[in-house]
Amino acid sequence: MNAMTFDDAGARSACIRRVLVHIDENVSERLPLSELAAVADLSISRFMTVFRDELGISPHQYICRERVRRAKTFICEGMSLPCVANEVGFFDQSHFSRHFKRWCGQTPGQFMAKMGGLERHAPLPLPAISIGASLA
Repeated sequence: MNAMTFDDAGARSACIRRVLVHIDENVSERLPLSELAAVADLSISRFMTVFRDELGISPHQYICRERVRRAKTFICEGMSLPCVANEVGFFDQSHFSRHFKRWCGQTPGQFMAKMGGLERHAPLPLPAISIGASLA
């Protein structure tokens, strides 16, 4: 599943674009900063600075946002909430619910109810991240 948005693809540096692809391909896995920094070929501290400068949020916030984005799709496809939490890489359903509410302003159960229970719907988008210059 490719969850990268047009805004994400506009990251200015090749090293951050590589990290975004790596996150997209492995979002349900544990993604330590050391691994992401290695993909970017930067030190951890430099990676954190460059990532935040280009995307406006930390790598952890970005990963959580992408996990929630995928979770919305799975919920709309009718997957149970505990399965969704596990499938998108959250430690447990409580961890999933906290991040979902932070990004969406409602719990996963409230989102599911608004979507009509387990009927299939297209997920509502999350806010885009402004990252500056696009690819030229």
